[in-house]
Amino acid sequence: LDKTINSYLDVWLGPRDPRVKGWLLLENYTPTFIFSVLYLLIVWLGPKYMRNKQPFSCRGILVIYNLGLTLLSLYMFYELVTGVWEGGYNFFCQDTHSGGEADMKIIRVLWWYYFSKLIEFMDTFFFIVRKNNHQITVLHVYHHATMLNIWWFVMNWVPCGHSYFGATLNSFIHVLMYSYYGLSAVPAMRPYLWWKKYITQGQLTQFVLTIFQTSCGVVWPCAFPQGWLYFQISYMISLIILFTNFYIQTYNKKASSRRKEYQNGSTATVNGYTNSFSSLENNVKQRKQRKD
Repeated sequence: LDKTINSYLDVWLGPRDPRVKGWLLLENYTPTFIFSVLYLLIVWLGPKYMRNKQPFSCRGILVIYNLGLTLLSLYMFYELVTGVWEGGYNFFCQDTHSGGEADMKIIRVLWWYYFSKLIEFMDTFFFIVRKNNHQITVLHVYHHATMLNIWWFVMNWVPCGHSYFGATLNSFIHVLMYSYYGLSAVPAMRPYLWWKKYITQGQLTQFVLTIFQTSCGVVWPCAFPQGWLYFQISYMISLIILFTNFYIQTYNKKASSRRKEYQNGSTATVNGYTNSFSSLENNVKQRKQRKD
């Protein structure tokens, strides 16, 4: 099966980059594909299994897990920035074979970036066991399931050069995101966490900047394969659409509903008088019911 799949891939995409030959999980596509199918099966069957069970807290594990991903993301961001600097990478277009030793540094870091997409499947599994099923959205599943597969192909054909930019920005965003999730697992910290909304704004900014930088490689081409650039632009557009919808549903509609609640009787919550009167009236009604 591996030979058949890999022979088709080589025919469609051409020769692979020999620098990653024999690296863990990169030799054959089958393991990445199987992990992705298992992920989707767990997403489908997990909530059914947990339906009649009590949710797990997972608080301690969540703190460790999110701290680990925060540190890994920080490491990847630092290594990518220093590797790009050392290799004198061109922002507008950078091929995969002109950075010298810095190219190998970028390749090693991007392997960790690919592998982190497998680790991040745990995000969804924690939602399932904690019964936070409302967080398992189409956007969430689409993003997690596709990233591992996309980056398997990236690592085999374009593991450095112009591929660095999106991963660098995403690593920085993940430092903010996973530190937020880690802190939010501690109840005492939740009142002080104010930047969740800005993480989504940062993700949208990341996608726009990635499209701009990728488009530079189309306008001012170098030896980097054009097909990958067009694919990345298309994928970023799909994420912008989904993340924008998520942002509107999560923040704009919530703000709108809060304004409506305020207009429809929030004077009770402002001065306290109507609230007191309402609760007094409810108590009287309850006493009357008990008396009857």
